[in-house]
Order: sequence, then structure tokens, then C-alpha cells
Amino acid sequence: MFKRFLPGIVMLALAGCGAAYITPSVSEGYASGAKVRVVPVTPESVLVANRSTYRPETLPAVFFRNAGAGGSLRGLGGPTPSPASLPERRPGNLELRVPPAPPVMPYQIGIGDVVLLATRSAGSTVEQLSGLLAAQNSRQGYTVQDDGAIAIPDVGRIRVAGMTLEEAEAEVFQKLVEAQIDPSFSLEIAEFNSKRVSIGGAVRNPTVVPIRLTPLLLTEALAAAGGVAVPDNDFAVIRIYRDGALYQIPVAQLYQRKDLQKIRLAEGDSIFVDTDFDLSRAQAYFAEQIQLLGFRQSQRVQALAELQAAVGLRRAALSEARDNFQARVTLDAVKRDYVYLSGEVTKQSRFALPFGRTATLADALYGEGGFATETGNPGQIYILRGSPDPADFGAVTAWQLNARNAASNVLATRMELRPNDVIFIAEQPITKWNRVVQQIVPSLITTGVGAVSK
Repeated sequence: MFKRFLPGIVMLALAGCGAAYITPSVSEGYASGAKVRVVPVTPESVLVANRSTYRPETLPAVFFRNAGAGGSLRGLGGPTPSPASLPERRPGNLELRVPPAPPVMPYQIGIGDVVLLATRSAGSTVEQLSGLLAAQNSRQGYTVQDDGAIAIPDVGRIRVAGMTLEEAEAEVFQKLVEAQIDPSFSLEIAEFNSKRVSIGGAVRNPTVVPIRLTPLLLTEALAAAGGVAVPDNDFAVIRIYRDGALYQIPVAQLYQRKDLQKIRLAEGDSIFVDTDFDLSRAQAYFAEQIQLLGFRQSQRVQALAELQAAVGLRRAALSEARDNFQARVTLDAVKRDYVYLSGEVTKQSRFALPFGRTATLADALYGEGGFATETGNPGQIYILRGSPDPADFGAVTAWQLNARNAASNVLATRMELRPNDVIFIAEQPITKWNRVVQQIVPSLITTGVGAVSK
């Protein structure tokens, strides 16, 4: 009896509920006046979809800073005392450079020399020259002046500079004759002042040694200065400056070779005794370096403490700024790009696109738990994307991923998402029927019971 009334009961139930279950779906054509185009997701279409311009939102600059950026050891950057001593290095073999021997020639009288004129003491017309004769021994000295002449009273100025003693005597003789004075005399050099050699450095008594009638030897000049005064002759050297050239003779070789001891010096030579290694200076240098090292170490300790304090303050400031930003994100007070998940997904939600990079379909699906495998249709996974072209406003492209073959999920890892994309997963046919039944059966029971009771 009930079976005869079943079709009628079903019709009454459907009429009572107003409409049967309506399932959402995606199909080409027009929906609400918008053109819908379904495009299968393939390797080629993925490249096309990913060409659309998109610049992800970026994190604030505070997330890219670190607490140590820009820090410096201020204490180490300041000036430290300059070393007062230079390092002493033991020299290698000292090079021997012997000066050339000066030419051998008679002594020439020069400016500043004092010449001595000696005459007969009595019984001669020479005594008439009161200014010519000295009070003692009838000897009188005359200094060669800057014009190269000596001045003899009642005779006049006689130029003798640049002459040998013989040449000077001949010139004086001629002048005496011209002055009608007895030319009986002798001429000597009392003081040698025009030609000198200076010697200094590591000697006991730095001095100036004159060159006399006989050649001046190097050893004689050193003896006149009191000798070499160095603690170790192996590192001492004698340097001779002559006419812009530098020559040097190691002291150890000077005392070993007689030919070096007979080196003749020339007018204007400058001799400097030097040592290439000073033990006391070396000790002073290392003592000073130890003090400087301690000073720099104390600077480093202080600078590190200051730097740690500065880094701590910067780290606290960075942490506070980052926490503030994350709080704003939690309160949805920061502009974000979203993708929306609908259909047979684990949870109807929105997926925030990450900062600084693009996200893929796989990120959205599996980051939110994936789709419901019992009810979702893996062959109908869509990305619904509106057209950005104002001329085509409202058009929608439905990129369809057919994931019945699990290998197609690789394409999901390459398909980039764009802001306001809608990810939709359709339901399986059996799911659709099951939901219709679940909606009808309670109405059938209620309607059937009511009909039988009548």
C-alpha cells in the first residue's frame, strides 16, 4: 500500500522543501553576465598563467637588519701613541764601497789660512818696516782674507790664495822688491784653516780635522776624533760623503786591511761613523711595544664592552619593532594579499600570500590541510582568476588542474597564485547524490508519516 504512494510522497517532499540540493560547479559560458573560460593546467599553460605581473608584499626593513650592523670598536679606532723607537734589525753583510783616491798635488794656500813671514832680526833695511816685523823673533802671521790676499804694511795686498808655498814666496818676493825692501825672508803656513774634514757619529770627540801639507789618512782623522765608540765593531760602518756620493767602509774590515787604513781624505769630506744595530735601541723598542700592546688590549676590552651594550640596545629595538609588526599582522592591520579556498577543501578559509616571494597552488592547498579526499573531486581543482583588463572587466579564467593522476600535482607546485585568486574544488558525483539523499530522506519520512496518518 505504501509503495503505491511513494512517487507522490517524493513529489510532495520536494515541493515541501522548496528546491532540491544545488551543488556549485564551474562551466564555460556566462555567469552573472561574466564570461567564464576553462583552461586546463598543463606545463605550457602554467607558463602563460605565471607571466602576469605581480610584486609580493615585502617585510619591513627592520626584518633585514641585525643588531651588529654598523657597529665598530670605537676604542680601537682612536689614535694610539706613535712608537718613539723604530725596530732594530740585524743587518746582513755590510757592503764595502771605497772612495777613489784624490789626486796627489802640493798644498795650495786657501782663505782662512795663516801664513807666517819671517825676516832677519837686525842689521837690515827690513827693520825699517815697523809693521812688517814682529816684536818677537821677527816673525809675523798674516791671515788670508776673503779676497785671497794678505795685507803687509808698506807693501800692500798680496794675493796668495790658490798658490803653493813656492808660488806664494815668489809673489811676496816680487812685491818686496817693488817696494824697495830687502827681500830676505821665509814664508810658512802657521795655521791650516781652509781645507778641513768633519768627522762625527759614533766617535768619542766629534771634531773638524784640517788637511795639512801632508795627506790626511782616514785612520788619522779617526784618531783625532778619539777613535770609534761602538759596542760591537761587526755592526759599525764608516760612511764618507764626497761630492754628492756616499762611500762606506765597515769598521771590522778597516782594522783588518792595511790598504783601507791608508785611504786619503779630500777637502770637504764628511765622515760619519754609524752602527746598523743598536742593542739598547732594540731593547727600548721592544719595551715600548709591550707597553703599546697593553694599551691596545685595554682599549679593546673597553671597546668590546661598549659594543656589547650598543648591540644589546639595537637588538632590543629590533625585537620590539618586529613584535609590533607581528602584532599588527595578527590584528589584520597590515595590508596583505589573500587567496580564498572554497568547495571541497578541509576548511573554507583564506590563505595569506607570503611576504617577499610568490606562493603556488600546492602551498595554498597543503598549507591549509589540503582538500577533502572523501568528497572532493581531484579532477576538478580550479583556480578562478579575474581579468585585470578594464576592457574585459568581469571575465574569469578557470585554470583546471586534473589531479586524478597524482603526477599532475607537480604542476600544482609550479602554478603561481595571484592576489584574490579563488581556489575551488568540486565535489564528487557520489557526494552530490549523497547530499541530495540526506536532504530528501528526512522530508520523505515526515511527509509519508503524515500521509498515512490521514
